[in-house]
Amino acid sequence: MGHSFSFEAIGTAWRVDSAAPLLAAQKAGLLRIAEDYDALYSRFRADSGITELAASGGSLSLPGHGARLGRLLRTLHDVTGGGVSPLVGERLADQGYDAGYSFVPTAAPAPARAWDGLLEWTEDGVSLAAPALLDVGAAGKGQLVDLMLEYLLAAGHGQAVVDASGDMRRAGSGSITVALEHPYDPSSAIGTVVLTEGALCASASNRRVWGDGLHHVLDARTGHCVDTVVATWVLAADAMTADGLCTALFVTDPADLAGSFDFDFVLMYSDGRARYSAPLAGALFS
Repeated sequence: MGHSFSFEAIGTAWRVDSAAPLLAAQKAGLLRIAEDYDALYSRFRADSGITELAASGGSLSLPGHGARLGRLLRTLHDVTGGGVSPLVGERLADQGYDAGYSFVPTAAPAPARAWDGLLEWTEDGVSLAAPALLDVGAAGKGQLVDLMLEYLLAAGHGQAVVDASGDMRRAGSGSITVALEHPYDPSSAIGTVVLTEGALCASASNRRVWGDGLHHVLDARTGHCVDTVVATWVLAADAMTADGLCTALFVTDPADLAGSFDFDFVLMYSDGRARYSAPLAGALFS
């Protein structure tokens, strides 16, 4: 693909590659999609919908794609026994990953509050019975990748890749080879995968680290940082699902997810061992 558009959004670097050049209006459209999403879901913005819910509870109307996100998060919550939950937001903030990026814990780790009775996520939006800080980071970036690719496809760009710093989705003929970055050495890789059409997402607990063993991947059942798995990669049809499964693999066994999702995976444990689905057996370097 001969044309690229790079930009910053939701706190990370993005790159869109396309066979045909993007029009100025299409570039603006991508930026608008990112801004609208951030204005809904960012817990780091004082003016976002999520921040308003955290202050007062009540309801937040969401566009149609909000229902898709809610269904995925509920499924992940149920399949992991509550290990993945949007209600982990206040526990992340308690540990220092707050709106001001203080990185100073203010409370001991504790389980996220229970979904049922507090959070209702419907086709129309989100309702909270009491103020609570939500966090959709389990799958939100992946969904934003999907929304951008869907926008490009609707605009006639049938050959395109949307890459949000390693969380990507590709459409069109051919394939690309993607390195799986070593979680302890960004200059090296543990293997490569070939991406044709579909999504590849990755998550690593060392991406955001502070304090003594603190990072951004919490088990919502305990409020503690996960210390057994250090990195996950998932291939799936769409980026929202791949992103969500990357998160879920930190807190549950791949077999627990296989009954609900179609995906391939690689995960790396803190002792250096790797585990992978059969189709990716040749992806890792020996």
